[in-house]
Amino acid sequence: MPELPEVETTRRKIAPLVTGRTVLEIEHFSPDKYPDTELAHGRIISEVQRRGKYLILPLADQAGGPADYELIVHLGMTGGFRLEETQHTRLTLRLNDGALHFHDPRRFGKVRVVRVGDYAALPTLAAMGPEPLEDDFALEPFAEAAAKAGAVKPWLLSQKPVAGVGNIYADEALWRAQIHPAQTRLSAEQAAQLHTAIREVMEEAVNLGGSSLGGGTGNYRQHDGDWGGFQLQHAAYGRGGQPCPRCGTPIEKTVLGQRGTHHCPQCQPS
Repeated sequence: MPELPEVETTRRKIAPLVTGRTVLEIEHFSPDKYPDTELAHGRIISEVQRRGKYLILPLADQAGGPADYELIVHLGMTGGFRLEETQHTRLTLRLNDGALHFHDPRRFGKVRVVRVGDYAALPTLAAMGPEPLEDDFALEPFAEAAAKAGAVKPWLLSQKPVAGVGNIYADEALWRAQIHPAQTRLSAEQAAQLHTAIREVMEEAVNLGGSSLGGGTGNYRQHDGDWGGFQLQHAAYGRGGQPCPRCGTPIEKTVLGQRGTHHCPQCQPS
């Protein structure tokens, strides 16, 4: 948390607030945690992009000019933007006509400025696979890689086969595809089912603004106070002990690759 749907929702929400604005200053007290942010000062945010779970804000010297730097934001587990300072504000983006405050209770979020495309300090971003809702997320290479992969859920979480799939959406996609999270070397049919399930889950979650956990008071909401709605559609994630929506068997919660994992033992046999 947050994963692709939550980050994409954040991108859409903050883009009108920052695009075309000049960065006056990025304020924080953690230069080791938020490195090189002074390089953004005086530059114009030309747009707000997303790659997997990362927000990328290209920075240009002048309006309409080419970007030479990028402001990279990873929301971590609890990061998000607010219009007002909170007790958990870690960084403030001061613009020529306003400000955004980076709210991050658990302090796992990351913000840094890099030269355009220089992701040497961000290896996950540098090696990230295709976007699940774009045409380059093609079935054939996905199936070829899945046929050789180890446990499928940790493989998905690596971000290499497809970008932006985290704990929630891996559980949901595997439940839809009826594949056990620990299965290795998927068949061509299973890979096709999973490929379709990932696309479906991500599209539905983006349309509903992502997932907010904790019954609407959890660790994800937008600067305008909106919560996500996809948590109401979860079939597996967070439903340990509850009946599977497909067959009624209680959902099991286990640990796989040090991550809590939910699956139906009847629909997703090992």
